[in-house]
Amino acid sequence: MNGAADVRFLPSSDGDLAYLDTGSGDPVVLLHSGYVDHRFWSDQIPALAAEYRVIAPDVRGHGASANASRPFRWADDLAELLRHLDAGPAVLVGVSMGGVIATDTVLEHPELVRAVVTCGAATGDFRYTDPWHQELQAEYARTLGAGDIEGWLDAFVRVATGAHRAPDALDPEIPRRLREMARQTLSKHTPDETDWHVRVTGSWPRVPKIDVPVLTVNGGLEPADLLAAAERLAREVPDGRAEIVEDTDHYPNLERPDVFNDLVLDFLRAL
Repeated sequence: MNGAADVRFLPSSDGDLAYLDTGSGDPVVLLHSGYVDHRFWSDQIPALAAEYRVIAPDVRGHGASANASRPFRWADDLAELLRHLDAGPAVLVGVSMGGVIATDTVLEHPELVRAVVTCGAATGDFRYTDPWHQELQAEYARTLGAGDIEGWLDAFVRVATGAHRAPDALDPEIPRRLREMARQTLSKHTPDETDWHVRVTGSWPRVPKIDVPVLTVNGGLEPADLLAAAERLAREVPDGRAEIVEDTDHYPNLERPDVFNDLVLDFLRAL
């Protein structure tokens, strides 16, 4: 078992997928949010690796992982990696896009999943309906279409602050880190390239069949529809619990790593 915190590569069926593999013990997989990479978890990896084997991949098209050249699903990529590493069943911990990957994977490859922690997410069927997020999506499309990378990054880091706070309410290191990672991921892509990602749909009717423990952890400043969807996920699985980290928004693991780490570690130790 690898104990060094260095990035390795899985020669997958469609290009190399990068991942970090460190620590020892029961496997815990950390699934980052969109446009960033495994460095998103720098406040979690040492805390968890003291007791567990921590695997932190760069999702396809992100960080050091290959872009897709044909249709793919996040859950299938993760399943290929877990089988390659003989690391299932694993606990999946995901934020935002990573949270969707976690729920996708427990639905599509349940034999590889021991438990799930989602944050800033519910299932792949969830869509934000609040005006602030809809405006932000429009700004993403406008800046990307115009080739305005700096404008796109300005919009992207607004997610960390959220709709209810001024930008200076946040430690400036958080948007700096997000911006650095997102710039690297964005540089791998062109605005006109094909999006090969295939979504897992029809998830809500299957949620009651998820027979592993599920913990949802969300910032208290998230919009009401996201918090309601997370509570629904925790309520509809046989063994679910919803936790709120007050006074944080989309990235509690970055804003309050101490609280986030304690919630995850308590959950892991109780399995």
